[in-house]
Amino acid sequence: MTSDDPGPLVRLYGLTGGRARALGEAFDLVAIVTTVSVPFEPLGLVPEHLAVLTMCRRPTPVADIAAQLRVPLNITRVLLSDLRREGLVTIDQPSADQTIDERIYREVLHGIRRL
Repeated sequence: MTSDDPGPLVRLYGLTGGRARALGEAFDLVAIVTTVSVPFEPLGLVPEHLAVLTMCRRPTPVADIAAQLRVPLNITRVLLSDLRREGLVTIDQPSADQTIDERIYREVLHGIRRL
């Protein structure tokens, strides 16, 4: 890190405006995020918001988003809640009748550990 680099904590603080908790209804690691719309003029969105909108054109689990953004899960949740509040994404919990095999849980766990 150079003397000009503010470091990762300052960057994360800037991404969320200092917020550490997501607003609105809670969601977990296996919740599925899907892009609903992409604004013509993305005013107020940080590059990570735009990355989420791009990657979630196909339904994507929260854990995968955190791993691809390379930011902590709580920061990912804040970014996702911002997008949900703006009506740009939906965040759906898997229904009880959807079965997720053990392999997927292991992949999610390994992705979290890499963060």
